[in-house]
Amino acid sequence: MSRFFGQIRQAGYVVRDIEASMAFWSETLGVGPWFYNERVPIRNYRYHGQPHEVHNSVALANSGPLQVELIQTRNDAPSMYRDFLRAGNLGLQHVAYWTEQFDDDLTRLDAQGFEVAMSGEVGERGRFVYFEPAAHAGAHPGTVIELSEVAGPKGKLFRMIREASEGWDGRDPVRPFPDLNTL
Repeated sequence: MSRFFGQIRQAGYVVRDIEASMAFWSETLGVGPWFYNERVPIRNYRYHGQPHEVHNSVALANSGPLQVELIQTRNDAPSMYRDFLRAGNLGLQHVAYWTEQFDDDLTRLDAQGFEVAMSGEVGERGRFVYFEPAAHAGAHPGTVIELSEVAGPKGKLFRMIREASEGWDGRDPVRPFPDLNTL
């Protein structure tokens, strides 16, 4: 438990082949089921303050209380994921903390010197920010901190994914992402 952020709720891995990664995690590690979205509907995306049109595929599953996120970039839009790959990295790119008090937490973290590098929204009340790694690069270069709002449908989706993992028997290892507007 972090005294600044609370529990780490998600480990985000940047991969080159999301289908192969889902198969590895489910068949070799027994983690699943995976909820897969070939193109995550990100609104108001910004990277270093500039808007871009990103195309990211994402798969989510839980291992106990920890959510595992697999991310594959499908275009060359500027992002921290693209930069991570261009630096020759694969694997763990970020750890995420979840909040229902996004504005308060963001204000507090800004006052502590954390600078936003990447941001956007996934569904209503589903904002996210990734902090510039320079703020903590001395201790752990390469691993980014994300703050993710889970006050709306995204929070319901995350709860559904966790519940699906409890007692998962290996059947239907890849499932479609539900429409956030129906949650």
